[in-house]
Amino acid sequence: MHSLYVYYRVQPERSGQARQAIEAMLDRLHAATGVRGRLLTKRDESTLWMEVYEPVPDTVQFERALASALAAAGIERFLASGSARKTECFVG
Repeated sequence: MHSLYVYYRVQPERSGQARQAIEAMLDRLHAATGVRGRLLTKRDESTLWMEVYEPVPDTVQFERALASALAAAGIERFLASGSARKTECFVG
């Protein structure tokens, strides 16, 4: 099994809208893949967010579904200037 960790910075003034959009995206992704994602924020740095997906049995299929869900939700519009989503995959 794999675990995916996706981290990025959001615009502080749009964090409420971003949270709603990402939570809805997580729900749609769960319905499509069976993988329940979690959204975390860094302690003492509220604009640094992380999505955690585990366990992920098929990373290729899951990453395709994630990309589709992200595009449909328009998550990029909430990212802080100069920020990009970074994905790390761990095996355990």
